[in-house]
Amino acid sequence: MNQHTAATHDTGQMKPLADWLEKNKVRDVEMCFADISGFARGKTLPAAAFIRGQDLRIARAVPIQSCTGDFPDYRFYGEQDPDVALVPDLSTMRLVPWARTPRALIICDCVDLDGTLTPLAPRSALKQVLARYTALGLTPIVAPELEFYIFAASPDASVPFQMPPLRSGRRETGFDSFSFSTLNDLEAFFDDVYRACEMLGIKTDTWVHEMGPSQFEINLQHGPALQLADQTFLFKTALKEIGNQHGLNVVCMAKPLAGQPGSSMHIHQSLVDQAGHNAFSQTDGSESARFFHYIAGMQHYLPHLMPLFCPSPNSYRRFVKGLAAPVNLSWGIDNRSVGLRVPRSGPEARRVENRLPGCDANPYLTLAASLGAGLLGIEQKLVPDEAVTGNVFLGEDKASLPRTLDGALEVMAAQPTAQALFGGEFARAYVAVKELELSSFHGEITPWERRYLATLA
Repeated sequence: MNQHTAATHDTGQMKPLADWLEKNKVRDVEMCFADISGFARGKTLPAAAFIRGQDLRIARAVPIQSCTGDFPDYRFYGEQDPDVALVPDLSTMRLVPWARTPRALIICDCVDLDGTLTPLAPRSALKQVLARYTALGLTPIVAPELEFYIFAASPDASVPFQMPPLRSGRRETGFDSFSFSTLNDLEAFFDDVYRACEMLGIKTDTWVHEMGPSQFEINLQHGPALQLADQTFLFKTALKEIGNQHGLNVVCMAKPLAGQPGSSMHIHQSLVDQAGHNAFSQTDGSESARFFHYIAGMQHYLPHLMPLFCPSPNSYRRFVKGLAAPVNLSWGIDNRSVGLRVPRSGPEARRVENRLPGCDANPYLTLAASLGAGLLGIEQKLVPDEAVTGNVFLGEDKASLPRTLDGALEVMAAQPTAQALFGGEFARAYVAVKELELSSFHGEITPWERRYLATLA
């Protein structure tokens, strides 16, 4: 099937799914997709209607709804405010772990009414890049690492986040990194997260208490890129839902606490050829030409795609010297101060870790941009800089990275990279959405301004 053409209900798969829905007494099916922020949107359909193959449509603008709830004007989604069809990926049907009455969810593609994937949907952007890898006989394999904070619930967004009370009555202040004590304090929450991951088909690897107070990290097992994007989307959704059930506020902002470490979403990436071999390694175990081309593509093109890794003004607060968030395009072996780290491994596990994305990034767009930059390097046979040694957290690179969302959007709009990877309609719409959000952000008066400028200005 052409990656730009949507699948319809496969009658051969529908009978087993219908039996499964009836066996589990499922009342409704959530037809969901990730919008431009990675937030789950869609419609709920009665299970009986899903089994009958009832078609669902939603406004074409919904995938580009901003985080403030606003939309760019009709130029970016169609003058007549048209619809898209929600076409389910039947392989993604799962029970909803947090539902009291049995419900299922299924991830959908947003499909324009001409039968092609709408370019506005993040899942479409990733599929577009993956189709180009397929044409080269390559399959991207990825493994995301997600960091997040767990805070006490609070109805007042103007109040700083506060850590939840623990068994001792105290609130964590930050000395528990890599310990088990707070994991044990929040055992009921994590038990439900584990159960949800099993139900949703999310294959987790290691869990750890990270450096910040009540900050944690979960690594997902490596696998094909679209599958891992779906899993990451569902994992972030599950964290929020289960947190709410436990009176907790799970936050995937890049920098929720001043003076504390930010939360990243590091992406490990490798390529597998049609024989199942790691395309980054030669038969003698040494690095392949594609390995170096891939790194060079990331060095050259990531600055043009920075808003896809760091999508909000808050994202750029994460890049603070000494807090393990490199803002550079250097690469090196087993070096966490570089933006592009190559972990020590055997030839079969050779991979590149992109350390730039924050956990606030949309997983579909982060993978599409990171894999897309590497793809352009392979297609153009680019050559990377020499690997570096030593500490280069904020070192000067030949290609500098934007330090604000305003600057990043200017670069993205001026360069043809996003358009070459995802098409002009997506590239223009993404910038338009982020400019809406920036306008809202710059319209706020912050506590810093009141604290210092009220007296001195």
